[in-house]
Amino acid sequence: MAISIETFFLDPEARGTLQAQIQQMIAEGILSGRLRKGEKLPSSRKLASHLGVSRITVTLAYTELLANDYLEARDRSGYFVSRNAPEPSKLEARHPKQDKVDWARAIGHRFTGGVMPVKPQDWSRYKFPFIYGQADPALFDHTNWRHCALQALGQKDFRALTADYYDQDDPRLLEFIMRHTLPRRGILAEPDEILVTMGAQNALWLTAQVLLTQRRTAVSENPCYHALRDILMQSRCHLAAIDVDHDGLPPEKLPEQADVIFTTPSHQSPTNATMPLDRRKELLAKAADMDAVIVEDDYEFEISFLRSPLPALKSLDSDGRVIYIGSFSKSIFPGLRLGYIVGSKPFIREARALRASVLRHPPGHIQRTAAYFLSMGHYDSLIRKMGLVFSERRKVMETALADHALRIGGQGEYGGSSMWMRAPEHVDTERLDFMLREQGVLIEPGHPFFDGPNPPKNYYRLAYSSIPASRIPEGISRLAEVLKNYS
Repeated sequence: MAISIETFFLDPEARGTLQAQIQQMIAEGILSGRLRKGEKLPSSRKLASHLGVSRITVTLAYTELLANDYLEARDRSGYFVSRNAPEPSKLEARHPKQDKVDWARAIGHRFTGGVMPVKPQDWSRYKFPFIYGQADPALFDHTNWRHCALQALGQKDFRALTADYYDQDDPRLLEFIMRHTLPRRGILAEPDEILVTMGAQNALWLTAQVLLTQRRTAVSENPCYHALRDILMQSRCHLAAIDVDHDGLPPEKLPEQADVIFTTPSHQSPTNATMPLDRRKELLAKAADMDAVIVEDDYEFEISFLRSPLPALKSLDSDGRVIYIGSFSKSIFPGLRLGYIVGSKPFIREARALRASVLRHPPGHIQRTAAYFLSMGHYDSLIRKMGLVFSERRKVMETALADHALRIGGQGEYGGSSMWMRAPEHVDTERLDFMLREQGVLIEPGHPFFDGPNPPKNYYRLAYSSIPASRIPEGISRLAEVLKNYS
């Protein structure tokens, strides 16, 4: 039986190439049971004419479906749904008529309740997106990343693509981190002192899980990365939040006894303060006196375009008490979710075992693609390009902020990708954010970064990582106008 050509149509909202859309349309028809085994498909010429595409596009789609056993070709008869095509599911999807579980009692641990900033998924639709942590398509080296991904898909990398490393990582990526990335931070490490993670946040979670218990005390900066505070709260440890100053975490304000100290010395998140060398040494000495472990999140150290970054805390550590966390996600692109932990062998051994029990390892193909991108020099080129562009954008933003007398709460002396802003005391930046969206302006309210039941509402963050320099002055002008009329 021939399938009616009217069955086939292309969704005008669909994404991907026309060939891919045709493949998906036919495969979904087979998997749903709408197109049955042995039924004849329209000829490539008729389907092409019906869909308004070239005949070669339909022929290529049919050929791909033939290779994947969705279709079969019969001499002088055309294409048919294959007798070996995947069977449509015989199970009827059902939803419980009534949920009788008392989930308030059944849930043993709660992970909701943290203050997580809400960033619009359609941020690129806004003309003035002063939001942090999104990839700028004008900067991302898409061509070379695609080439590296294709190389990682090659036959010689078949094992890296398909193997289950269990608790291990791609040796090529480890080699680059060990011989190139870490020495630039003054750090020497062996392979069994490095663990690849799904970004810095995953590294922080693994670290907290291994080091903290209900009886131990963790120190965090205030304000700090909001996800870190949620992680520490979930560990049920005692938490001491220490207010930062213009040089970051002040060692003299640490409690008399602490077990783990979390800090971002390169660019304090979110204030951008950089911890001076003397304070870094003082922090190490204080931690030694308490026999505490320091977790160093080397946040944005690569984006130090104003001057060379200071040595990492880990490089100054002679006792093995610093656990170092790095990430490629912010500098390459956020969706990469690839970071690493460097620490003493006993700690890495436990973190590796924990990671294996949760997610085994980050996907091998992603690790190998990143290894090629790094080792071929594309990463260094990307960092240099970002530094030049961010330097220009920062100068434009500083001028615009000064022209409108907007108060800067903190800006990195070494660089970075954002500025920490302070509005007048009566301003609630959550409401300000809502008002600005009507003007096409996106900002990041600051209250989720603060600890305590009554965080200040008048701080906000302006990033210049996702907005071209040409749009910054008008965006700041609109921000200043809304602030002036705020009541």
